[in-house]
Amino acid sequence: MPAVNLNHVSVSALDLETSLRFYEDLFGVERIPTPNFGFPVQWTRVGPLQLHLFERPGAAPHSHHFALTVDDIDDVFARATALDAFDRTTFGHHVYELPGGEVQLYLRDPGGNLVEVDWPSVATAGAAVRAQIRPLSEGRPQTAENMQARLFLDPHPGRVRGDPHGA
Repeated sequence: MPAVNLNHVSVSALDLETSLRFYEDLFGVERIPTPNFGFPVQWTRVGPLQLHLFERPGAAPHSHHFALTVDDIDDVFARATALDAFDRTTFGHHVYELPGGEVQLYLRDPGGNLVEVDWPSVATAGAAVRAQIRPLSEGRPQTAENMQARLFLDPHPGRVRGDPHGA
């Protein structure tokens, strides 16, 4: 049977409380009841999904990441600027425009995890974001198939537009 949804993502934290404050302040995550795993763990709510933080020693994987869609890219960008949280090295820059016009912003949390922040349209991003954005195609030739890539999938694949019951 195929998977039907993504339930949660779990990332490490060198200091659980510091990482929790980062996610609360930047993304408004909400702490929710968490079982005792025998080491510090905190589950949080991110919309209808969860982000689990667990305190463990050792570095986070350098390029592995998860992505959060936000409701205000400009606010997150301003807060990330104040925290100096941008990751400018993993992909060569910290904010890109994808072929479909979507925005990807890359941050590092206090535990060293790479966090991608997604926004649906560069056209609706504020001046501060647009001033620093680079097209992904800059220095990276895109094929016709690459240009069809879209970050946000149709939540109802197979549905004919205008038909609420599908094809």
